[in-house]
Amino acid sequence: MDLSQYVDALGAHLRTTAAAGTEQTQATARLLADTLEPAVRLAVTDALAAMAAEVTAALDGASVDVRIRGRDPEVVVTQAAPPAEPAQETADPDDDGAVARISLRLPESLKGRAETAAADAGVSLNTWLVRAVAAGLQSPTPSAPRPGPGRRFTGFARS
Repeated sequence: MDLSQYVDALGAHLRTTAAAGTEQTQATARLLADTLEPAVRLAVTDALAAMAAEVTAALDGASVDVRIRGRDPEVVVTQAAPPAEPAQETADPDDDGAVARISLRLPESLKGRAETAAADAGVSLNTWLVRAVAAGLQSPTPSAPRPGPGRRFTGFARS
């Protein structure tokens, strides 16, 4: 928003008012009009910021801000993000509603990839991991062959 026309109009009103006075009064008015420009800009910007705060308080979810670009204020309206729809969870017949806490150690690179995948899916890392575990259990991969006789030793030894 260019404030120049408003600042110039105020200066013109001051000079017009001083025109009824002496030459000294008119010179003083011209000097005041020129030196008051930064103070007038600041006062108008403050008034705009106060107005933006009142409008934001009256709006439901949106916000109005006043930002300064160069010498002039800019009014920015930010709409509230629509509420995220809850993820559709498939009902698990084995889920009794209880939550268990575990500690999981992942390589940093794998954790980063999981965080990216969770962000892309629009869910938390925890939700993404729960879904990944559930999907892994729905279609189990064949387990590695167990070692046969003679390959595995159990028990105690003395030397």
